[in-house]
Amino acid sequence: MTTVIKQDDLIQSIADAIQFISYYHPADYIQHLARAYEREESAAAKDAIAQILTNSRMCAEGKRPICQDTGIVNVFLKVGMDVRFDLSCTLQEACDEGVRRGYLDPDNKLRASVLSDPIFERKNTKDNTPCILHVELVPGDKVDVQVASKGGGSENKSKFAMLNPSDSIVDWVLKTVPLMGAGWCPPGMLGIGIGGTAEKAMLMAKQSLMEDIDMYELLQRGPQNKLEELRIELYEKVNALGIGAQGLGGLTTVLDIKINTYPTHAASKPIAMIPNCAATRHAHFVLDGSGVAHLTPPSLSDWPDVHWAPDYNASKQVNLDTLTKEEVASWKPGQTLLLNGKMLTGRDAAHKRIQDMLAKGEPLPVDFTNRVIYYVGPVDPVRDEVVGPAGPTTATRMDKFTDMMLEKTGLIAMIGKAERGPVAIESIKNHRSAYLMAVGGSAYLVSKAIRGAKVVGFEDLGMEAIYEFEVKDMPVTVAVDSSGTSVHKTGPREWQMKIGIIPVPA
Repeated sequence: MTTVIKQDDLIQSIADAIQFISYYHPADYIQHLARAYEREESAAAKDAIAQILTNSRMCAEGKRPICQDTGIVNVFLKVGMDVRFDLSCTLQEACDEGVRRGYLDPDNKLRASVLSDPIFERKNTKDNTPCILHVELVPGDKVDVQVASKGGGSENKSKFAMLNPSDSIVDWVLKTVPLMGAGWCPPGMLGIGIGGTAEKAMLMAKQSLMEDIDMYELLQRGPQNKLEELRIELYEKVNALGIGAQGLGGLTTVLDIKINTYPTHAASKPIAMIPNCAATRHAHFVLDGSGVAHLTPPSLSDWPDVHWAPDYNASKQVNLDTLTKEEVASWKPGQTLLLNGKMLTGRDAAHKRIQDMLAKGEPLPVDFTNRVIYYVGPVDPVRDEVVGPAGPTTATRMDKFTDMMLEKTGLIAMIGKAERGPVAIESIKNHRSAYLMAVGGSAYLVSKAIRGAKVVGFEDLGMEAIYEFEVKDMPVTVAVDSSGTSVHKTGPREWQMKIGIIPVPA
């Protein structure tokens, strides 16, 4: 018997799934992150996890995005061979319409991040289309659908190698993970694909990220085959690297490691590794011809009793409106600050345009003298919000602009997520500046500290425009101080040594 899948049922199901995953973490992720929080001994990492868990609950309650980077959409369809689609367009076009509806929903409008031309114009499509569609024909009379939304910070850390058949998988992973830095917002999970061909390995790695996180259960019952033994070995050894939450050093870098394999050529051992970040977002449903799919929301009881709030005793209050270079130079690595006053924003496109304008001798639209810049591309506000979720973007992408900004604009400090590279650190040191880190994966929580927002430059860049934010008690950590000391180096080094001494709880 043939099952007919109607066009609007497919479209609306994808749209509903996109909205669903924008504000609901999978329950398995919350449960594993809660366990990591309980056993974490690093104060900085524990605070970061507390922010992520608090943000997650807030998003579930407020139905707003977990992360300001609401991702590029992946749709995986397993189509039963007894299924007929009743479509007036292509399957790609139908899935794209679902994405369009999901992202433009006025009650929870999501950030459009997809650019139509990857090389030249790089113009935003403004509705986050097209999605990345994968279709597989299988026996049966149903359509199995997986929808995932993948942020750029974690996707950019994807790794691939063609190993020799005799090369060690464990050695490659342990060598490669530290090279990924913290821009993928750990703690999350690593998806690994081994075998097939180059593109097959990448696809398997991506698909493995859709699987339930079950490392806790696996450790409790013990491995039942060699692949599970390898998963446990990698899980323990990657966490022993001490990278920790947000790269600050700690006991938990990954919550799980997934491995998919496929037969390969005798001369080859292709391996791909893709991380999923603290904003893990995916949903699974089945279309059987009866209508739009229903997704069951998690229960608020799934979240632990963790409610992050500013620590006024342990953190230094900073007035951005009177901030001086001397005060910036006095901050210490690892110090927590609560920022108050007005800051500017800007990320990739804004920095490139500033560079071009300075080269031409053109005046900038805003004065950066003694100002702080926040690397962010916020979500548009809804209802009574002044701004939507506005968590930090990966700071390393701005490294090549750092010396220009500190040398030529009067900028005195920067805020982003993850580590800075050697070029940026050297410039920070030379200019007696500082880099502050906000927690990636806590975008809605951060947005609650933003009391005012207005575009002050490059309005045509959309979410990449320059905003002026007015903030109240915005939490940050001094990640690189004026002497060039980086907590993303000292923290993991300290915790790698500690983990080698103390047993890591199962």
